[in-house]
Amino acid sequence: MVPEMLRAELAAVPDLTLLERPEDLDRYSKDAYDYSPVLRERLASCRAALVVRPDTVEAVAAVAAACCRHGIALTLRGAGTGNYGQSVPLEGGVVMLMGRLRAVRRIEATTGVVTVECGCLLKDLDQMLRGHGRQLRLLPSTWRSATIGGFIAGGSGGIGSVRWGFLRDPGHLLGLEVVTMEPEPKRLQLEAAEAEALNHAYGTNGIITALTLATAPAVAWQEMVIDCVDWPSAVELAQRCCGSALDLHLCTVLEADVVAQLPAWDVPETKADRVLLLVAPDAVSTVEQLAADCGAAVVFSEAEQHHAGHGLRELTWNHTTLHLRQHDPDWTYLQMLLPQPELDCLHALKQTWGGDVLIHLEAVRQQGVQRLAALPLVRWRGADALERLMQQCRDLGALIFNPHVLTVEGGGLGVVDGDQVAAKQRLDPAGLLNPGKLGGFSS
Repeated sequence: MVPEMLRAELAAVPDLTLLERPEDLDRYSKDAYDYSPVLRERLASCRAALVVRPDTVEAVAAVAAACCRHGIALTLRGAGTGNYGQSVPLEGGVVMLMGRLRAVRRIEATTGVVTVECGCLLKDLDQMLRGHGRQLRLLPSTWRSATIGGFIAGGSGGIGSVRWGFLRDPGHLLGLEVVTMEPEPKRLQLEAAEAEALNHAYGTNGIITALTLATAPAVAWQEMVIDCVDWPSAVELAQRCCGSALDLHLCTVLEADVVAQLPAWDVPETKADRVLLLVAPDAVSTVEQLAADCGAAVVFSEAEQHHAGHGLRELTWNHTTLHLRQHDPDWTYLQMLLPQPELDCLHALKQTWGGDVLIHLEAVRQQGVQRLAALPLVRWRGADALERLMQQCRDLGALIFNPHVLTVEGGGLGVVDGDQVAAKQRLDPAGLLNPGKLGGFSS
């Protein structure tokens, strides 16, 4: 429970709204963790005692100070689009909604570097940047509703990763404004090297209030949909596209049984394995030739239109899982970097699991090298079956990023990041920020 004295202190803070209705406490204590049956069971009873919504950085600092003085856990929340329980309050306490801090503070005319507050929606930020001839390098498939602060704190990659790699790669995050979790909070400006420890840390080791990010020149992307004669040729086509001199923003490969359960929208229905691309306009003719060389057919090719959420972006990354779960909530998923050659691993999985595993691939750049990541759809057959599947993937040489665990380390490489822990010791010494999510920290 939140002490009455704390509630009274927060009620007196200017530019701060308190939300205490039961429906608000329920709503803002959850994110999209129900993608995972494991997390759905584990997190069902987690609930904030109080939700607050600051309008200013000063109000953020006042909340941090009050919670620290009273020893109350504080969990940060953007739009709640995360899938791993990043913004779920494991120890109750206060949930702080960051979505009112959304100002774009500065965009540098010569470099396109942007400084923006944490609650700015990605779609609004990307639209603003396009007015300056720039665009965001990386976006989740939830880009219409997710915030930039939530993406940096809880995400890892997405649309654009085929060219730009992952959020934690040096060069994306150039700086942070952070409020410390102390009785007298500090407002710090962290340069790139120091800021990296807060990148993909689930808001456990500092309150991010503003971010400085590199951007890319804007491109009028072309959507292309290509149907392939079989699965090996679909993978080959994706690899050829990634290995050619093309400006690619997205390259997704979907097994036919996945395609059959996705919204058709304006794209022809098919029973074929399918490749989805976002490419620069000058790459279209090259893609057409590469498709022909693989015996594939281009069935859709049009300029991308950002309307009503009915674009290729919304058929890829975790939106693929979302669409299949709308058909059948027993679908869940995994995340992994595939060993090479990829087809051997995928064939072994299909041989063992059949229709209980449907293949979905995303082309990414990993440490400068083009690779294929897999987000396979997995039919839920219980925790034991899931663990057997993950162990088989590991035995085959895949690197698993487990979406069915709570900690930063568990969902990543499985090892403690000393820089993240050191940042928490410095910026949140009492361990009150989103406790239980940074496994290497003990208060």
